[in-house]
Amino acid sequence: MPNLPEKKVGIVACSGEELPQGTITRLAALKVLEQLRPKETVTICLPLFLAGGEGDRAFARFYPTIAIDGCSRRCAAIGTEMHSGKPAASLIVDDVLAQHELDSVDGRRRLNDSGHRAVELTAASVVQIVDLLLANNWSSRGIEQTDIQEPSPPLGEEEASCSCAADIPVGSVMVVGVRLSLVGLPLIFEQACAQEKPSTRHTAQELLEEIRIYNNLESIDVDALIVVLLREYETYLAERVKKS
Repeated sequence: MPNLPEKKVGIVACSGEELPQGTITRLAALKVLEQLRPKETVTICLPLFLAGGEGDRAFARFYPTIAIDGCSRRCAAIGTEMHSGKPAASLIVDDVLAQHELDSVDGRRRLNDSGHRAVELTAASVVQIVDLLLANNWSSRGIEQTDIQEPSPPLGEEEASCSCAADIPVGSVMVVGVRLSLVGLPLIFEQACAQEKPSTRHTAQELLEEIRIYNNLESIDVDALIVVLLREYETYLAERVKKS
């Protein structure tokens, strides 16, 4: 199996343009991605994610993701949960505005002073969550947002990276003499292993259902693939035992 890439945090931001909060959301996300935590975060394109972008959905399934929404509709958080599981954390700009008693936020293209202040505060909140996620053993159940420290100073401006280029591991298996590359297979095995109990074993059918989410299996001999998956998973478990 290939080595797992360094863990990063995905940022998926609201794409709404009818309210100033949508602009605040996007600018805060960019600030985190380009200035505050460029090496620790990647961006997830919400429209592409909702339209079926496999790279973005796979990233959000296997790595911690923060949804930043402008309002209580929570389009980013709900879309992420619908297609890839509940985000590790969810932040709403309206809540930030209420917490810091900011009013008179205005401007969809050009924010007023209160709007720019909201961007700074929202970005700072996101950085706190990013640092907490990376400092803890994150799981798909998320984390408790406690003991969050003040964010570190900016690290300097760099170009934001996209989750589509985040190198989701691909596993190769031989099915009826054909080498098949499956997106996310190493991580699916890793997650299944972490969830194992002494009295249970993940079945090949369960593994297959996970793989279907991120791979098109229409032209694949599924029965043959099931046999191969079970064999590969048992080999993976045996190797983990040897290393432990």
